[in-house]
Amino acid sequence: MSPCARPAVSQRLRGLEHRVDTHNHSSAEEFALQSFSEEPGLRGLFPVLFPLLFLGALAGNTLIVTAISLHPGLHTPVYFFLTSLAVLDILCTSTVLPKLLESLAMLLLTVMAYDRCRMGRPVCVLLAGSVWAVSAVSTSVHTGLMTRLTFCGPNQIQHFFCEVPTLLLLSCSPTTLNNVMIVVTDVYFGVVSFLLTMASHGCIIAGILCTRSAAGKQRAFSTCSSHLLVVALYYPTVVYTYILPGSGFSLENSKVVALLYTAVSPTLNPLIYSLQNKDVRVALRKVFS
Repeated sequence: MSPCARPAVSQRLRGLEHRVDTHNHSSAEEFALQSFSEEPGLRGLFPVLFPLLFLGALAGNTLIVTAISLHPGLHTPVYFFLTSLAVLDILCTSTVLPKLLESLAMLLLTVMAYDRCRMGRPVCVLLAGSVWAVSAVSTSVHTGLMTRLTFCGPNQIQHFFCEVPTLLLLSCSPTTLNNVMIVVTDVYFGVVSFLLTMASHGCIIAGILCTRSAAGKQRAFSTCSSHLLVVALYYPTVVYTYILPGSGFSLENSKVVALLYTAVSPTLNPLIYSLQNKDVRVALRKVFS
């Protein structure tokens, strides 16, 4: 080969290497999800446990929506937002959209803390619509940031659904902006929402202490405690999943935590709100009768 031809061949070889490298960097277009656990003893339990959780969440929340919709006495702000939470739980167990549902639930639980304030139906619809709109915008931002990433390594997602932190661990391009946006949005949704919720319940507790009627105290405390229990079940799991760095927590533990807020919490919410609420129990009895 003549010396004049060697630079041309070298250039073609470098171009071929570049195309191969580009192909490798964009080859991970499909991802494989792991099962919840590889333990043989537990894998036999999951086909029974998960359908029971799904059916329990679906049936319980559907009954809540039906009872409130058919009972005119429950067409008040508190039950309007309870219906929104039940619909959200149905969506959560039917399809897994973690970022959207996580944002929706956090904002909705905060709005529910203020359902004792005097507000008409237009205000309720405006608040609920704002919650869905803000959450949709937040999710769109994270989705857009994910599309700019390159995945060139293994395509095995260490989770049983496409959770954002676990998907970021597979990217071979810089994820600093993604991680910063996750922390910023979840600090807003988590910390700010939690503080607003606690402020509202602080006012409620102060009002309970000033109430002379024992029945009034019991009724207000029952409603307040139900909402606080739902908040206590939901907030820690989301904080663990999204606010902690992806490399700073156990992937196995993250699966358990994700199961709590995608399946267990939606199943328990109808029980928490219905068993401690006389009006809902009466409405449910009318539905069954």
